[in-house]
Amino acid sequence: MSTPTPFKDRSIAYLGPVGTFTEQALLSEPDLADARLLPLPKFVDVLDATSEGDADLGFVAIENAIEGTVNVTLDALAFDHELLIQREVVLDIHLDLMARPGTDMADITSVFSHPVANAQCREFLHKELPDAAIMAANSTSEAALMAGEQPGLAAVGPALAAEKHGLEILATDIADHPGNQTRFVLVAPSGIPQPTGHDKTTVVLTQREDKPGSLVAILQEFAARSINLSRLSSRPVKTALGSYCFIVDLDGHIGDELIADCLRSIRAKYADIKFLGSYPTAGEGSTGTRLEAATAWADAKQWMEALRAQIAD
Repeated sequence: MSTPTPFKDRSIAYLGPVGTFTEQALLSEPDLADARLLPLPKFVDVLDATSEGDADLGFVAIENAIEGTVNVTLDALAFDHELLIQREVVLDIHLDLMARPGTDMADITSVFSHPVANAQCREFLHKELPDAAIMAANSTSEAALMAGEQPGLAAVGPALAAEKHGLEILATDIADHPGNQTRFVLVAPSGIPQPTGHDKTTVVLTQREDKPGSLVAILQEFAARSINLSRLSSRPVKTALGSYCFIVDLDGHIGDELIADCLRSIRAKYADIKFLGSYPTAGEGSTGTRLEAATAWADAKQWMEALRAQIAD
């Protein structure tokens, strides 16, 4: 008898319709695939549904290796919602050209896809379909649905979309750059996962004073503790021209005293902090990394306890 997963009776909103890369990423996580999946038309709809309790969790793209940050997601998490990241999922992206069965390349007059997908196939589309109109859709799956409804239309998207909508794949792996990946995050209204030893923390830093050296001073807090920053990006705070905040991904968990001490110091001295979550990092070799980190922290804890035991009464 299989063991029930913690998501068996929970709902997860994601970017639909069925057949999107978001759904493909969800289905790559066995425990998440057991949940009740709710496809919604836009990223903001997913986050709204999660915030308002219409879904237990939300699953959205946040970063692409070629196109960079998915700003609509990041801005919504930074400014519009109080949601916490529960985990990240990284998916290899393979884009295909698809159309109704029997369609030839010469028959295609328009190509639909999500703007990010269209941008990633710019060279292929320019070379192979120079006369076709390149059109935007809300998702790659919506594009596939449209391509199935009318002759002469094609879509760029995952093979899953072709399978779901009965399309024929005319060309595979048409992205201009190989090795593309998209990072997705699972978000919830509350809760911080337990530390695993292979974790990431995401915060939004808004400086209280814009003066020379203030950003350097913040970065030195991380450097002084040898905390690695895997991403540092700026976003306008939408209050005045030239006003920016910084979104930071750092290695470690808020449960680690080193991370907690660093964020305490930054908040006390330099900046307001919005905490977006501490969560398991996606990637190969995570088990070994977690074991190594756990051993190192246990040794450090014993060392510190031995020193403190010598404090005079």
